[in-house]
Amino acid sequence: MEFLDLPPLLGASGRVRLPGSKSISNRTLLLAALAEGETDIRDLLASDDVERMLEALRALGVEWSRDGERDDYRVRGVGGSFPVKAADLFLGNAGTAFRPLTAALALSGGEYRLSGVPRMHERPIGDLVDGLREIGADIRYAGNEGFPPLHIRPAAIRPGGVVRVRGDVSSQFLTALLMALPLTGVETAVEVVGELISKPYIGITLDLMARFGVVVQREGWERFTVPGGVRYRTPGVVFVEGDASSASYFLAAGAIGGGPVRVEGVGRSSIQGDVRFAEALEQLGARIDMGDNWIEARAPEGGRLKAFDLDLNHIPDAAMTLAVAALFADGPCRLRNIASWRVKETDRIAAMANELRKVGATVEEGADYLCVTPPERLVPAAIDTYDDHRMAMCFSLVSLGDCRVRINDPKCVNKTFPTYFERFGEVTRPVPVVAIDGPSASGKGTVAAQVAEALGYHCLDSGSLYRLVALAAMRTGVSFDDESGLVRLAAALPARFAEGRVFLGGEDVTDAIRTEEASAGASKVAVLAEVRAALLDRQREYRHAPGLVAEGRDMGSVVFPDAGTKIFLTATAQARATRRYKQLIEKGMAANMESLLKDLQDRDARDAARPVAPLQKLPDAALLDTTEMDVEQAVGFVLDRVRS
Repeated sequence: MEFLDLPPLLGASGRVRLPGSKSISNRTLLLAALAEGETDIRDLLASDDVERMLEALRALGVEWSRDGERDDYRVRGVGGSFPVKAADLFLGNAGTAFRPLTAALALSGGEYRLSGVPRMHERPIGDLVDGLREIGADIRYAGNEGFPPLHIRPAAIRPGGVVRVRGDVSSQFLTALLMALPLTGVETAVEVVGELISKPYIGITLDLMARFGVVVQREGWERFTVPGGVRYRTPGVVFVEGDASSASYFLAAGAIGGGPVRVEGVGRSSIQGDVRFAEALEQLGARIDMGDNWIEARAPEGGRLKAFDLDLNHIPDAAMTLAVAALFADGPCRLRNIASWRVKETDRIAAMANELRKVGATVEEGADYLCVTPPERLVPAAIDTYDDHRMAMCFSLVSLGDCRVRINDPKCVNKTFPTYFERFGEVTRPVPVVAIDGPSASGKGTVAAQVAEALGYHCLDSGSLYRLVALAAMRTGVSFDDESGLVRLAAALPARFAEGRVFLGGEDVTDAIRTEEASAGASKVAVLAEVRAALLDRQREYRHAPGLVAEGRDMGSVVFPDAGTKIFLTATAQARATRRYKQLIEKGMAANMESLLKDLQDRDARDAARPVAPLQKLPDAALLDTTEMDVEQAVGFVLDRVRS
């Protein structure tokens, strides 16, 4: 799909079983590949990044197999450096594969070329390369200095001593060195230059290395000593935790949308630093409960999140979720110490600022911070995702603000969470829609208005929008054959609905749009694809809490295909003509029964035959024939369908 439209949501509650952690999955795969023995990996993440690592390992001579349809794998370790000494590897945009493999391959004594998607070639790797060169690695840049793609050649490695690496750009550089250095067999110390960011991710690395038999001595977060004479050995079975970064979207949904929302697969016993996102939510007023393997979030007692000013260096990925949560806070929010966002899948500080402004926020962007002031009301928008999975998942939360949102390129979530939108849909409740479609003069408008009043919902008379375009065209001299002129009218139509009346630019035109001339014009306007497209978004904007009753010709098929209740309301042409005749006479308007009947029959034929959204009963719509019914009976029928 090029885009995914998310409707306004009423709230969120339920349970989600998380996919495996990307960070743990790719680290575990590499350690299992370098280890002695076979390792069974349970619950490995199924995603693009992990696929790139699996492909690379196979190309490097590592044998692995998958257990049927389950996400369980068996990896036969090579007991040291990779046996294949020449390979070209494409690693997409998977930083958790590219950086560690660079270090392991540099110490494997072969010739390798590593490349990725264009964005990967913009992500810096120079600090890691400099550290590897200190011990003799021969790594050359095949493009721009300091960035992939890379050409690694055989070299005489000089292990031991001290290797220095910057820690203030990406913690993956330190992770890559630590995981590769046991291949040298010599004790080597790694000193971090500058402040080490994302420390919890180094904690994951050290924990997994210890499970595979290599215990690294740590002196604060400044110096790490990898012992000599050690080899990775399989622990037998490794279980991959649920992804704590992915948990953040659902926990935030619970905090914004009422909750409770429980995520399963991470908890207080997790080795991932991003579980501390729950602590950040607590500071915003959210109510958090936690077990060893689960976390649950509810909205604050007062309903609205508190404004915040937080240093988020320790949870850089999950911090993105807080940037969107700021839209629901009671004041300006500041996210500090997030410079690493600049070198992720996209420049996340710039991308987040751009997209937050689209939905109405005021955003101040700095080198390592964002300040977000929420708007009084969120604005529907199309969100660009920059081929960044976390942008897509974060901005799905906007829909919890009674605001529809379009996510462009939603498939980018395949990087870490291919089923994200399905899981999100399972714990959220869309604003309900009752779609009532049917032919002209079938009583849709009367029934829809009374159903909306009974339910306390908003009401949309979509036919009035087309009638308004027709009326505006007649008044401005735009021909019904001039599609571009009609589109301009539709796009700028000053329409307003209030207390059962229809206004055009402040003028009450409720009766004017019901004349036969306006009705005939509306039928002609409605067959034009570009006019319908111009009015589509306008119609969808009527969907707000607590619900909407929408009546027209294509409410259930095109405008609101996800409507929970769909009704096809009809009556015989004779009955409809009689009703229309009585209405006109009661209003003191001239009417002719024969011409009304013929006009309705002609209009039915046009509506059924039009190429764009032809009038027809949908398979999932309930048929309501009102030929022998009064209004109260018809309204009762619809209400029974809604309530059942």
